[in-house]
Amino acid sequence: MVSQGSAPSLLEALSSDFLACKICLEQLRAPKTLPCLHTYCQDCLAQLADGGHIRCPECRETVPVPPAGVAAFKTNFFVNGLLDLVKARGDLRAGWYDEEARERQAAQCPQHPGEALRFLCQPCSQLLCRECRLDPHLDHPCLPLAEAVRARRPGLEELLAGVDKNLAELEAARASEKEALARLREQAARVGLQVEEAAEGVLRALLAQKQEVLGRLRAHVEAAEEAAWERLAELESREQVAQAAAAFARRVLSLGREAEILSLEGAIAQRLRQLQDSPWAPGPAPCLLPRLELHPGLLDKDCHLLQLSFEELPPREDDERAGADTQGGDGTQSPREDRAEAQPLKEEKAQAAPEDGGSQAPKEDTTAKVSQAEKAQVTPKEDRAQSPQGDRESHMERGARANKKRKFKGRLKSISREPSPAPGPNLEGTGLLPRPIFFCSFPTRMPGDRRSPRITGLCPFGQREILVADEQNRALKRFSLNGDYKGTVPVPEGCSPCSVAALQGVVAFSAGARLYLISPEGEVQWRRALSLSQASHAVAALPSGDRVAVSVAGHVEVYNMEGSLATRFIPGGRASRGQRALVFLTASPQGNFVGSDWQQNSVVVCDGLGQVIGEYRGPGLHGCQPGSLTVDKKGYIFLTLREINKVVILDPKGSLLGDFLTAYHGLEKPRVTTMVDGRYLVVSLSNGTIHVFRVRSPDS
Repeated sequence: MVSQGSAPSLLEALSSDFLACKICLEQLRAPKTLPCLHTYCQDCLAQLADGGHIRCPECRETVPVPPAGVAAFKTNFFVNGLLDLVKARGDLRAGWYDEEARERQAAQCPQHPGEALRFLCQPCSQLLCRECRLDPHLDHPCLPLAEAVRARRPGLEELLAGVDKNLAELEAARASEKEALARLREQAARVGLQVEEAAEGVLRALLAQKQEVLGRLRAHVEAAEEAAWERLAELESREQVAQAAAAFARRVLSLGREAEILSLEGAIAQRLRQLQDSPWAPGPAPCLLPRLELHPGLLDKDCHLLQLSFEELPPREDDERAGADTQGGDGTQSPREDRAEAQPLKEEKAQAAPEDGGSQAPKEDTTAKVSQAEKAQVTPKEDRAQSPQGDRESHMERGARANKKRKFKGRLKSISREPSPAPGPNLEGTGLLPRPIFFCSFPTRMPGDRRSPRITGLCPFGQREILVADEQNRALKRFSLNGDYKGTVPVPEGCSPCSVAALQGVVAFSAGARLYLISPEGEVQWRRALSLSQASHAVAALPSGDRVAVSVAGHVEVYNMEGSLATRFIPGGRASRGQRALVFLTASPQGNFVGSDWQQNSVVVCDGLGQVIGEYRGPGLHGCQPGSLTVDKKGYIFLTLREINKVVILDPKGSLLGDFLTAYHGLEKPRVTTMVDGRYLVVSLSNGTIHVFRVRSPDS
């Protein structure tokens, strides 16, 4: 490809497809040039003519056909000359051609055979030979071709320079659009995470308030019941005393003699009088009935705790420097440069408020207000200084009314996503979890594929490359991290690769009930038969790169490079025989094995001897079967949950830490994952698309 501003050589014009018609894909015959400067065969243009118009196959511009037909389009004498040169020297090879042959070549007059075109008629703009000049153009001013070219070349070169400038601007605009789209996706992913965190924070705060209110309600009822039981006991005691005295008095009156009644009359009267004068019941007990008062903001439909606003895309720092250099060098600016310079000023004003201690608030845009989440993204240094608790408090304070702000202040706390105790609360609250940064996305379907891809395996392959197992098309495809197709690794005929792993200079994959080890050229080193009790077998390369592990009927088998069985174990030992079904398997840089156990519905972590280090089967799986998993260089486990479109993080011992990717990152039925260079997470979707995310560690 010729760079802009450089003159193409004759060899490049002859060796490229410049002399081929883009319609019939053959060498041009009777070349005719359209006003859009695209050249085609005259017969091909005649076939395209429809209703007096022709639509250019390349630029899609509609061109009217002259009244005389397609033959009236300008003949491309330049292409004709090159075609004549090729015909004259049919054995032309790269580096073997004669520029002098081109210089000696002269265009022939179509009306006078044998006469070369030598003059240009200025009024008619027509090429003439000596015979043509003597007939109708005798009185017209004519110039020799060389002199006419010298006179008209500067104008054409000036126009060409203007087009080159426009091409440079178009290329810059295209790059800017791609960059803006990438930044939009990245920002949308960040905002999606913030919305999730804010919503979960609000829900956690409401749940905490619910537990607090219910606790107070239970304490109030228990205290009231205890006081009521004390009063009931006192009433029962007084009732028993009064009943005993009354029963004694009745017995004396009904069964006693006159002398006995008179002798006890004084004591009975005194006791009855004493009981009659004493209060029969204690004072009225205070009865405080509970009532629930809801915050007005919860019932207000216009109260939005989460608000999404939009602002213009701020330029990069290099765009600011480029704009400053242009202004200092030329003294004039284009409207695009003016806009690029105005945006950094707005961004500096937005950053001035936190640096000045909040003494002066930034001016808000009249078209859109900057949300708290987006402000946090504009100033990343201040975002690290702010905790998620303060961010969510600001959302709550803006949504509530002025007279109720203090009631909500301080109630939002950073707690775990998971109700069970785990290291997640501390990590998630302090922002120590890895975060995703969108890198690129690309399809895996290639022109030669007969079916839609079904990706069942991924693994790193060489420097910044991945190997994709496409079971549907029976292929192992190579891609760079940028999505460039690098070809395939040939597989034996009839094999449908399922899971794949790259070792030192070889590739291991499972297909059906067999394990294969092949070279990058497709030569089979060895194959091993596996158990038929399992539909698919997961394959993982050990960190040393000289052994491969495969899951077989609930246990793990490890083979060396020669195909010999090195070790075999069951996670949890013989006591777990028949209780495991490892559908996905991977190995950590620390030498541990991590598997998705579909029989126990758990994620199990074990060492090289099968001793279980940790196992997670908590509510963080949301009842889903654990999917594909991979491990980064620090031992963090990335687990795919296909049913809910998530990738979650577990610590090296298998405890859930939180979400890493969600549907906001474009996940739709993720299938398999792998880690490249310890910092790029590659996720394949069910439709054959691959997303690549850079894993940003907390200390980066």
